[in-house]
Amino acid sequence: MLTPAFDLSQDPAFLTVAIRVPYARVSELDVYFEGVDFRFYAKPYFLRLTLPGRVVENGSEQGSYDADKGIFTIRLPKETPGQHFEGLNMLTALLAPRKSRTAKPLVEEIGASEVSEGGVEEEDEEFDWEIEQSPYEEASESALNPQYHYGFGNLRSGVFQRLQDELSDVIDIKDPDFTPAAERRQKRLAAELAKFDPDHYLADFFEDEAVEQVLKYNPWWTDTYTEMMASLGKSQEQENHAALVSFSEEEKYQLRKFVNKSYLLDKRAHRQVYYGLIDILLAYCYETCVTEGERNVESAWNIRKLSSTLCWFETWTNVHEILVSFGRRVLCYPLYRHFKLVMKAYRDTIKILQLGKSAVLKCLLDVHKIFQENDPAYILNDLYISDYCVWIQKAKSSKLAALAEALNEASLTKAQLGLELEELEAAAFLVQEEETALKAARSISRQQTPSSSPEASDSEESDSTSESETEGLDSEQGELTGSKSETVDPSRGPSFEAGSALLIDDSGLCRNSAIGTSGGSPGKPPASSCALGGSRPLIEELGEQLNSTVQVSEPEDSAAGSHSSVQGRVNGQTPSDRL
Repeated sequence: MLTPAFDLSQDPAFLTVAIRVPYARVSELDVYFEGVDFRFYAKPYFLRLTLPGRVVENGSEQGSYDADKGIFTIRLPKETPGQHFEGLNMLTALLAPRKSRTAKPLVEEIGASEVSEGGVEEEDEEFDWEIEQSPYEEASESALNPQYHYGFGNLRSGVFQRLQDELSDVIDIKDPDFTPAAERRQKRLAAELAKFDPDHYLADFFEDEAVEQVLKYNPWWTDTYTEMMASLGKSQEQENHAALVSFSEEEKYQLRKFVNKSYLLDKRAHRQVYYGLIDILLAYCYETCVTEGERNVESAWNIRKLSSTLCWFETWTNVHEILVSFGRRVLCYPLYRHFKLVMKAYRDTIKILQLGKSAVLKCLLDVHKIFQENDPAYILNDLYISDYCVWIQKAKSSKLAALAEALNEASLTKAQLGLELEELEAAAFLVQEEETALKAARSISRQQTPSSSPEASDSEESDSTSESETEGLDSEQGELTGSKSETVDPSRGPSFEAGSALLIDDSGLCRNSAIGTSGGSPGKPPASSCALGGSRPLIEELGEQLNSTVQVSEPEDSAAGSHSSVQGRVNGQTPSDRL
C-alpha cells in the first residue's frame, strides 16, 4: 500500500482533508471517520490519520473528486463547532503509529494512540530552566568499560564502534563511546582556545564591511514574525499563528516519509532535548544569515561545527551555557567571526521559538535536507535531526513559549566567552591611535616642507645674485687697477711688477696671492693700491700675511736663495734691481 500525499485545513465548522490519489478508481473508494480516527482507502493508496480533534458523522459531511488533478476532497463536520484543531500541518504526527514487529519484549506506552482534546501531549508540568543541581555521588568502579550515551535524548550508544571511519570527518570528539560528558567539555574548551585566532578576529572587527552586508539580510521568519506581532494587536488567538508558516511539497513529502514513533524520555532527558534544540537552531540561524539563504557546500560544515551538540555531543544544564558555547565557536571556526553575528543568531532563534513548532519544524526540515545531501553529514540525521523532526510535532506549544522566554531573559557579553576579547580590542585601539597620530605628524611635516622650499630657493637665488655682483665688482676693480697702473709715469717712481708668491698663514692654509714690488720703504703700500679705496683692506691683509710668512723646509742653497728673494721682495726690490 502507498501512503498518498495529503493536506488538512479547517474552518469553524468543518475539517477538510485533501488527498491526492492519481489513477485511483473512484468506484473502489472507501472512507471511514469517527472521533479522532480517519481512514481512507483507494487502491493502491491507504491513509490512516489520528486527528487533533474529534469529528462526527451527522449527514453534513461532503466529498468531491477532481479527475484532472487526481485530488479527492472530504469535508468532515467538527463535533464541537468553532473548536480550533492544532497541528494540522504536523503530517508525521497525524500518521498513525506503526506497530513494531519484533520477537523481543519492548516497553509499551499505555494509551500512546490516544490524544487528548487539548493537544497531542498530556504533560502540563512546567519546566524549570534554571541550573539543575544534584548531590555528589561517588563514581562506581564496578564497570570496567562503561559506554556513554549520546544522540537524541541520549538514547544512542555504540554507534561509533561500527562507524568510526565515517564519523571521524563529522565530529571532533574521538571515541565518544568511552568519553564521559565532563571530559568532552574539557576537550572542547581546549580545542576552541587552540583554534582562536586574535588576528582573524581583529580583522573582522575593524574591517566589517562584509559582516554588515550579511547582517542586512532578513530570512523568511522575520516577515512571519512581523505578521504574528501585527495579528496579536488585532486580538487574534495565538493558535492561529501556525497558519502563518507553510510547507513546500518537498517538505510535506519528507514529513510523510518519517516514521511516527513515541519517545520514552525522563525529565532530565526531556530537558536535554529542548536545550539541544536551541543549540542546533543557533547554528542554523548563523548559517542562514552568512549565506543569505543560499546554501553552498560549506553549509553542512558550518551547522555541525557551530553546534556543540552535533560536533561534541555536548549536554547542557542551562541556557547560558549554550550561548557561551555558540559564541565561542562562532569566533573560532567560520569565515565571518564577529560578535554581532552571534547576537543576530540569538535574536533569530528567539523569533523562531516564539512562532511555534511549525516554524521550528520548517527549520529542522531544512537542516535535514542539508545534511542529507552531504556525505557523511547524513549520519547526524540518524543521530539527531530525524528524531527532532518527529518529536517536535508532538511537543507542546506552551513548552516552546517557555523556552523562548528563558532564552530571551538570558544575556551574553564578550567577557563571558573567556577569549579576552575586550583586552584585544583595547590594545588594537591603542595601536590604531598611535598610527593615526604618526600619520598626522607626517602629514604636517609634509605640508611644512613645500612651504620652506621656496624660502630656501629664494635665499639661494639671493646668494648667487650677491656672489655674481661681487664677482662683477671685482672684475671691474681689476680692470680699473690695470688701466691706472699702465698710465703711471716711470719718472715719478719705480715701476710696479706683479709676481706670485706661495703664502702659508698661521692657520696652515696655502694661498696663491699676487704681490706687488716697488722701490718704496718696506711695509708701505704702493701708490697704485692706495688709489683703490675698495682694495685697501685686501692689500693690508696681504701685508700682514707677508709679515707672518713661514719658510718651507728646503735644501740649504735653495732655502737661502729663497730667503733672500723673499727678503728682497719685502724690501721692495728684485734681484735685478740690486745688480
